[in-house]
Amino acid sequence: MTTVAAPRRRADATRNRALIVAAAREAFVEYGAMAPLDEIARRAGVGNATLYRNFADRRALIHQVSLAVIDRIVAHAHAATAEEPDSFAALSRFVHAAADERIGALCSLLSGTIDPNDPELADARAEIKQATDDLVLRAQADGLLRADIGAGDIVVAVSQLTRPLPGTACLDLDRLVHRHLQLLLDGLRTAAASSALPGCAVTLEDLTQRA
Repeated sequence: MTTVAAPRRRADATRNRALIVAAAREAFVEYGAMAPLDEIARRAGVGNATLYRNFADRRALIHQVSLAVIDRIVAHAHAATAEEPDSFAALSRFVHAAADERIGALCSLLSGTIDPNDPELADARAEIKQATDDLVLRAQADGLLRADIGAGDIVVAVSQLTRPLPGTACLDLDRLVHRHLQLLLDGLRTAAASSALPGCAVTLEDLTQRA
């Protein structure tokens, strides 16, 4: 007799894992890397046992959240490239989408919490680097993006604008992020390049080098 119990259990397990990762992402944005695991389980609508069945410890959960965020950002880059014929519009769409992922708030997850040399994470970083570089180089090749900036400049700007500021009253500033990003993007258009920038264009490799 055919049974569907095992496939159903696998589907439930996959769903629970996805719910935990999504809830953890929200909690890490709000509380940082030390967000209470009990709170994450509550937000996911699962018990603590289910959380620990999927993720042995905090480090494993943070690792998976980091990969999930990178995958989402890469997907945004690919979608913008495929669906926007104008290369600057594609870059702008990607920048706003990356801001919605709150990469500034999540940067701390990649610092001192997980192994920076993890092969899976290294592959994900290489993919996001390629996707971001492609968007920047395409806009520059079309003459729409000023030539004296690099992908790293854009990543730093998005990270800073989406990094929570000290004090609970500053949370209301989230509604201004896209407004300020648009001001930044307008300043990056070739026609706006009226002044020389100090220093040199920042690459994504530059961001991984420690002083």
